[in-house]
Amino acid sequence: MSRPELQAPPEIQIQADMTYRALELLNVLPDENAFLLDIGCGSGLSGEILDEEGYVWAGVDIAPSMLEIALEREVEGDLFLQDIGQGFGFRPGSFDGAISISVLQWLLNAETSHITSTPSHRLNRFFTTLHSALRNPSRAVFQFYPSSDDQIQMITSVAQKAGFGGGVVVDYPNSKKAKKVFLCLFVGGGGGQQQVPKALDGEHVEDCEARFEKRRKSRQDKTKNGKRKSVKDRDWILRKKELYRKRGKEDVPRDSKYTGRKRRAAF
Repeated sequence: MSRPELQAPPEIQIQADMTYRALELLNVLPDENAFLLDIGCGSGLSGEILDEEGYVWAGVDIAPSMLEIALEREVEGDLFLQDIGQGFGFRPGSFDGAISISVLQWLLNAETSHITSTPSHRLNRFFTTLHSALRNPSRAVFQFYPSSDDQIQMITSVAQKAGFGGGVVVDYPNSKKAKKVFLCLFVGGGGGQQQVPKALDGEHVEDCEARFEKRRKSRQDKTKNGKRKSVKDRDWILRKKELYRKRGKEDVPRDSKYTGRKRRAAF
């Protein structure tokens, strides 16, 4: 049992734990030089974990105020203001995977009576353009809060029509407090032939809490004086610059012997 002053606030701890679980289901290792999309990135809580785990990522969110907070946190990912119900405009095959925490259910809300605001239309635009933006093969993992089995059926049906394989993973299905629903989708690589990952099981969540405690300790070990260690070593910078070049970004600085070199402290 850790001391209270060393624990994150409950909502941050839950967000962090669900992000780690989404990454487990995504099954993409940081050393694979993968480029991930954080859908509904908000203030960058999941983004900080992606940074610490060594992933290169971009995030989208509909709220400018939340993206401002993410900028203030100095997260490493590129941030985009986007209503995901209108679809994405990324190049085909841009991302090696995608995660989303507590966002997907908002696409089921119809803000107006116009046909383009119906849940089915917004879900179709979302999944169709996301499928295009992901490379083949890859995965997308969504943690969400459905209010009924009908909503789960509707979401999975639209995703399958957009070309995804996969299905729903329900962790701790018999626990009211710990139960979490994940949608794990596959692009290519056999599509529907791929096996959906196994759910976490059990009435109690001691093992889940122990997993988070182990991760929290690992994150503390990676820090010094309460601050995150920089992941910007030479190899990380070279990988990110090469990624920017592949994405067509202009004015990427040339590589040199000074790339990633530490500067002397200035007083």
